[in-house]
Amino acid sequence: MKIALLGYGRMGKEIEKIALQRGHEIIIKTSGKEEYDITNADIAIDFSIPNSAYKNISNCVHNNVPVISGTTGWLDKYNDIVDLCNKEKGAFIYASNFSLGVNVFFELNNQLAKMMNTLHQYDVLIEEIHHTKKLDAPSGTAITLAEGIIENSNKNNWELETKTATGSIPISAIRTPDVPGTHTVTYASEVDTIDIKHTAHNRQGFALGAVIAAEWLVSKTGVYTMRDVLNLG
Repeated sequence: MKIALLGYGRMGKEIEKIALQRGHEIIIKTSGKEEYDITNADIAIDFSIPNSAYKNISNCVHNNVPVISGTTGWLDKYNDIVDLCNKEKGAFIYASNFSLGVNVFFELNNQLAKMMNTLHQYDVLIEEIHHTKKLDAPSGTAITLAEGIIENSNKNNWELETKTATGSIPISAIRTPDVPGTHTVTYASEVDTIDIKHTAHNRQGFALGAVIAAEWLVSKTGVYTMRDVLNLG
């Protein structure tokens, strides 16, 4: 595949390494300021910044280039992209986290939420830890975990850094140097605690998942998720 990397920061560079190892070609590498012709690409991988993501993705869809995006912080326009993709018969995947292990973790989280829903003596909370250069808080992965719990329980919202809020899931966002990403979902009662946890050791897992998603999407049309890519549904 001829790949356009829209966003050439640390994740973009890691994706480049994995893509080259898997026999693909990187034809565009942009940090957001350079001019480029997206029509030369077979697929685009967007790991830019929130202010650039919508423009990058819509440009791909308008030019019939399949695109996957791992950029968080722009999702207020997600439905606009879905509508555009359906109108233009484009191809698009968004994931808050492309790691194969994290997407299995999401499924475990959903199932655990269903099982815990009737056990009202347990309080649920989410903790996420990332490097100090991460721009958004809470992480997109933490939000996806919270949304999974909300869909499968009587919780109705999530809140950042709150101790107690009726019906809400508190999310603690911690920033510390050199942590790729650690997420923990905790159910705590007076008598015991249940934790499920995912710890990323490096960025390679995120990059590999993004390239696998790109390989899967390149010949398709429609809007998909990593559940489709990994056949988890």
